[in-house]
This record gives sequence, C-alpha cells and structure tokens, in this order.
Amino acid sequence: MKVCIGTNNMAKVNAVKNCLGNDKHMEYAMFNVSSGVSDQPFSDEETIKGAINRAKAALLEGEGEIGIGLEGGVHHTNDILFLNNWGALVLKDGTTFIASGARIPLPKEIETELVAGKELGPVMDEYAQKENVRHNEGAIGIFTSGRINRTSMFKHVVELLIGQMEFHQINK
Repeated sequence: MKVCIGTNNMAKVNAVKNCLGNDKHMEYAMFNVSSGVSDQPFSDEETIKGAINRAKAALLEGEGEIGIGLEGGVHHTNDILFLNNWGALVLKDGTTFIASGARIPLPKEIETELVAGKELGPVMDEYAQKENVRHNEGAIGIFTSGRINRTSMFKHVVELLIGQMEFHQINK
C-alpha cells in the first residue's frame, strides 16, 4: 500500500510510520504540499481544512492508496488559546476521515505573540531557546515537560484516522 503524507516534517512522518509499520507491503511518500490555509491556523475549522487539503494534495501528487494530512493550529475557547492538532485521511475514492488530538492551553506570552501575527514554530524556538522545536518535541513537548511529544501527539491522531478507515472498510 502506498501512503502519501502531506509533509516533510519528520515528527509528523514518524507518527504515520509508527502507526502503519514498516513491512514490505508499505510504501511511504512524503510531499511538501500546501495546506491552503494560513501559516498559523487560528481555529478548528481552519486547521481541519489544512489537514484535509494536505491529505488530498499528497494523494493526488503521489498517486497512492491513501493520503494523510496533519495540521497543527490554535483555537480560542472561553478566552483561552488552546494548542490543537487535526488529521485527515483521504482514500482514492474521496472518502475522508478526520480526527483531533490533545489540547492544552498556551501561556499568555505565547498567545500575545501569535495574536501579533507570528507563527507558533518560531515563537516556540525563541521561548524554549532551541532550534526546530516543531520538528522535534513541539510546543506540546515543551509544555508537558516532555511527557508527550509532537510525534506521539500526532500518532494518536493517526491511530484515530486508521481506526475509522478500518471500521468503514469492514462495514461497507
């Protein structure tokens, strides 16, 4: 099976590979496709749209059996800015599954930077005094003292997507 992943971000790619495995029947292709949304999605709706767009674009470009898109964003609820993450899995016939994962509130100083127009990745690099936080532990890793990292967070989302796909295939 050829799985087309709509990113080159290794935290996200590893989440997919950790779920689906590395047997000889699996082929993975990564594509640096556009999310079609802003660099910093600011709602569930925008983050979902970005994940779906990435999944569809990767599937089209890679001509595989499934496309997977993973998108991180933020979402205001009750005057709290939460970190959010969404995934989409698209089949060749257009059937689309979506799932969301962990949410945690972001500190006010991070919110201030994002509202001012900055993207979470560079803000986290500066905040944590590290490079490429988005490709490693992610904001979730920083704010959970490493108990959850970006790969494990997105792995949970991919498990939800794969489970929905399997349920759909069994119950067709």
